Amino acid sequence: MYSEIQKQIASAFEELIERAKLKEGCLIVMGCSTSEVCGSVIGTDSQYECAEAMYKAIMPLLREKKIFLAAQCCEHLERALVVEREYAEKQNLLIVNAVPQPKAGGSSATAAYKSFDDPVLVDGVKADAGIDIGGTLIGMHLKRVAVPMRLSVKKIGEANVSSARTRPRFVGGARAVYDENLM
Repeated sequence: MYSEIQKQIASAFEELIERAKLKEGCLIVMGCSTSEVCGSVIGTDSQYECAEAMYKAIMPLLREKKIFLAAQCCEHLERALVVEREYAEKQNLLIVNAVPQPKAGGSSATAAYKSFDDPVLVDGVKADAGIDIGGTLIGMHLKRVAVPMRLSVKKIGEANVSSARTRPRFVGGARAVYDENLM
């Protein structure tokens, strides 16, 4: 039933990883409204089975590439994020106490919590790249200089997709010389 959505999200993640030049240990933040993916208005029709299918499509890729994922919760959990404990501890992130549910955290965060090896919720992250499925507003969880990316995948299900990569800030002025590899 969700095979087309699985193809779309897998393709979007593959392209994001490649074009953002993400390496082992990097972090992608994902916000996802399953309501939007399934054709409803954000926050009105949480679809756990849809989220579960999406994670089944992307987790093997992320594990293979050794790239971490932060799954954004909805506003009922104050946009906390599900991450692997390993990542939270390495980055010294503030762990908070909640377990996402479809109606309090969202189906995407709930499915992430069940898909991860050792999940925890954290207060915030500074991700290397991000994907926003359905207008969930992930910008607060990206590193300081976010660069919008237009992926070839424009929709996942019925939800609009936007994404970004990050880059180091440019410092200096007219005489500064920049490293092209960091752009």
